[in-house]
Amino acid sequence: MYLADRSAPAGAKGAGGAARRRAAAPTVLALGAVSLVTDVSSEMVAAVLPLYLVAGLGLSPLGFGALDGVYNGVGALVQLAGGHLADRVRSHKLVAGLGYALSAVCKPLLLFAHGLGPVALVLALDRTGKGLRTAPRDALISLAAPAGAQGRAFGVHRAMDTTGALLGPLAAFLVLSAAVGGYDAVFGVSACVAALGVVVLVLFVPSGRAAAVPGAGSAVRPGGAGPRGPGLREAAALLRRPRLRSLAVCAALLGLTTVSDAFLYLLLQDRTGLGERWFPLLPLGTAAVFLLLAVPAGALADRIGRRAVFLAGHALLLAAYGLLLWAPDWQALPLLVLGLHGLFYAATDGVLPAAVAGAVPDGLRATGMALVGTGQALARFGCSLAFGAAWTVWGGGTALAAAAAGLCCCAAFAWRALRPDGRGRRPSAP
Repeated sequence: MYLADRSAPAGAKGAGGAARRRAAAPTVLALGAVSLVTDVSSEMVAAVLPLYLVAGLGLSPLGFGALDGVYNGVGALVQLAGGHLADRVRSHKLVAGLGYALSAVCKPLLLFAHGLGPVALVLALDRTGKGLRTAPRDALISLAAPAGAQGRAFGVHRAMDTTGALLGPLAAFLVLSAAVGGYDAVFGVSACVAALGVVVLVLFVPSGRAAAVPGAGSAVRPGGAGPRGPGLREAAALLRRPRLRSLAVCAALLGLTTVSDAFLYLLLQDRTGLGERWFPLLPLGTAAVFLLLAVPAGALADRIGRRAVFLAGHALLLAAYGLLLWAPDWQALPLLVLGLHGLFYAATDGVLPAAVAGAVPDGLRATGMALVGTGQALARFGCSLAFGAAWTVWGGGTALAAAAAGLCCCAAFAWRALRPDGRGRRPSAP
């Protein structure tokens, strides 16, 4: 089965599994610390970016949708290259470190980018860094955890990552409230925090090397430098694996109807009339729920199956869309929408890579992660463009209703495509 996979192989159980679990903890926690610090920096910028672009630079919803699409699309394209490069050079930490460093360098450049073109260029470079690091980082996590605890390991990492996402908007709010420089002050503080994240990675994350892939590890580099990592032929062969192909297709289809966080917050502000000063706090609601439930959701997916938890998360997102469209003007409406949004991320963000981890060999782990992640991110890129255009032409409500209808159809397809294969296969089954 696919997302329904849940059990560990026999070799991962018992004393050996317990030993691996203890050995894995430092790697997962160290990567979680890196993500926590980096997310404080990233979310400081992300919290004010929609308002900065729309209110400060005067972008239309269509223009913002195009920029938001580029923001996600560039990272998607680079993610595939980053994942394959990490497997090829057999050093996930090196490639992830390059990605973190590039994003850190971009933060101070925002201080000098005051037009649409320069801002778009800086954001594209920032997303290039994110694309480089995502698949190698997730590969390090998956390789450090036993098969039966993949969901929990990703849940721990995502919880720490979300702690940073929780603190970032709060820091942006405090800086905006206290500093004279406004947005520039936020960008400056963000740059300092991003540099700290790179330092934590270099000092505390162990160097993980990919295992050799059968048929690819026998080639030796000139000068006896050791076995060469998998090539393009081995990477392309991953798409012939039915389990990985089903995951990639369903993740992409669901991504096509997942409205970006920035648009969701703009819709919520438009619906409730929230003041600009409070806008950076909206991501806090999402992040708080995600933080509380990421580990329980990952552990639940390990026990009852990833398919059910993953698709339940999309059902909760659909409920959030419904509240924005049709709920009365309740005072609690923002809390309900943000709570459902956080539940969506808790049930999906770590569960998908946990499922991918069981569908690819160790030596191609980063490439497999990148294939699925790239398809999903490109789909969300298309969703941002289409949603921005639909909002400009028909209004935000109609655009959201269309996204909700599409999400219903795609979730129904995914429910069938990710169903058990009838042979009782488990997550780690070949």
